[in-house]
Amino acid sequence: MNKGSKKVNFLRNSGFQTVTASLICIVLGLLVGYVVLLIINPKGAAEAIAAILKNYLYYPSPTAVMKYLGTTLVKASALLMCSLSVLFAYKAGLFNIGAAGQYVVGAGAALYFGLKLHMPWYVCIVAAAAAAAVTGGISGALKAYFNVNEVISCIMLNWISLYCVNMLLTRAKEQSAPYTRPLSSVNKGALIPTFGLDKIFANNGFVTIGVPLAIMTAFAVWVVLEKTKFGFELKATGMNKHAAQYCGMRYRRNIILTMMTAGSLAGLGAGIFYLSGIEQWMVQQTSVPAMGFNGIAAAFLGGLNPIGTVFSSYFIQHITSGGSYVDKTIYCAQISDLISAFIIYCCGLVLFFKIRLNRWLDDKERHAAKTQKGGGA
Repeated sequence: MNKGSKKVNFLRNSGFQTVTASLICIVLGLLVGYVVLLIINPKGAAEAIAAILKNYLYYPSPTAVMKYLGTTLVKASALLMCSLSVLFAYKAGLFNIGAAGQYVVGAGAALYFGLKLHMPWYVCIVAAAAAAAVTGGISGALKAYFNVNEVISCIMLNWISLYCVNMLLTRAKEQSAPYTRPLSSVNKGALIPTFGLDKIFANNGFVTIGVPLAIMTAFAVWVVLEKTKFGFELKATGMNKHAAQYCGMRYRRNIILTMMTAGSLAGLGAGIFYLSGIEQWMVQQTSVPAMGFNGIAAAFLGGLNPIGTVFSSYFIQHITSGGSYVDKTIYCAQISDLISAFIIYCCGLVLFFKIRLNRWLDDKERHAAKTQKGGGA
């Protein structure tokens, strides 16, 4: 095999194409965001985009850097679980836009078990995953037996979940505030243990074993999808449910199990986040948390690969958190969300990039074959 063919084979590698396309999306998103910053106020645009990219590196103190790095990792771990939820369903041909609602249900179950039932953290986190799995299973059953589009049923369940959780957690809120009572004062046993990770991140008590647990879950999802019979059946059902049924696969069961698994992943993310004690739930909120929707961006930016989503989830959360360091007298903190939105739209170019690159490689190979044939003649 000559050097030219090795180069072509390398360019055809799916991993290389995905990483290259994702990097192009990131660069385009940042460029568009920078242009928007220039339009708003050209004087502070360079400082603003630098602050977004620096995030916790904005601080000169190493202690502060480690502390806020830990906070970013906690949020990124929850985002990673939501992106895995979207990815898992997508591999089976389903679009789980209901990850946001499943995340809400997981948060409600975790906090209710911790604040009202005074359960330990491992019971709370199992309850979060189980409740969210049931929520996802509802959309799966509607799809499997009544052919109800999962996007429609998930969107409806997002809002049903939000208001049901608000009502449930009203029983666990503080008397003088719309927030749930802190776990640290009600039930410390419901807080996920740190096992020394808080010391590494400058006594940031929010950094728990939930962070490595999320990363290990990403690897487990990759194993299930790529190395097991169950994963093969799920992907086969997603490609063609009729062919899967003809081959003896129980496609209805696979659809329901897929949505239940996707729901449990989102619920697990909520449990990891809220059982760290980093935030309290506001029972009067009227909008679904953005974590589930950002999971869609992270899943596609990661090339729909469980390992890729680990890095894409961190990047999305990194720039989202970086928006808080923008000069508020000139720009709003949501400018980082705008940049994330541009990156999401650019993610649509990933498939286009792969198609165009493969076509170019095909043309190059045909041209090389013709040249070789003509030289041989």
